[in-house]
Amino acid sequence: MTTEIWIALLGTALLISLSPGASAATSMGAGLTYGARGACWSTLGLVSGYGIQILVVALGLSSLITSSPELFAIIKWIGVVYLVWLGLRFWRQRASGEVESLAFAPRHTRFLQALLVNITNPKGLVFLLALIPQFMDPSKPQLPQLVVIGATLLAAEAFVMTGYSGLAATLRHRFADPVAMLWQQRLAGTALIAAAMVLSAATL
Repeated sequence: MTTEIWIALLGTALLISLSPGASAATSMGAGLTYGARGACWSTLGLVSGYGIQILVVALGLSSLITSSPELFAIIKWIGVVYLVWLGLRFWRQRASGEVESLAFAPRHTRFLQALLVNITNPKGLVFLLALIPQFMDPSKPQLPQLVVIGATLLAAEAFVMTGYSGLAATLRHRFADPVAMLWQQRLAGTALIAAAMVLSAATL
């Protein structure tokens, strides 16, 4: 891969990660809820889920989803239901004590929640299937190219999601009183539900 192609890939990867969606909503919700340091587990989950999607595309399994509307619909609605459930969970926090308790959720829970957000986004698989071949040279070995493309996409995702959660975490300090903390949770919940609505409209 030439330097020019890699720079184009990097720019595309950053734009993909910057675009509003479930990942952005999740990282910002994590930043508001857990702070910058605590949100790193959610970021790790998002990046891991994205990595699994890239691996699936590399293995060619996404073609099965593309050719199977039923499978696409099943995966899509699992993601929609999960995001709505997570958003409603934020909304159901009624007291400051409950809100505070969420900040001490186990690390593995934060990781798995974010992982599931990206894994259950089938539109990401279809998009990656269309994107990755654009930066590959069929006359050269495929594996090294896939490694470079995958690493670039993951690095961009990690950088942008860390930025989103960090930005949200700076606002967290402005929500010190119980009422403001309650609205903080509702804001995060609303963002997740909105992301679910976007995902529900995804089509092949």
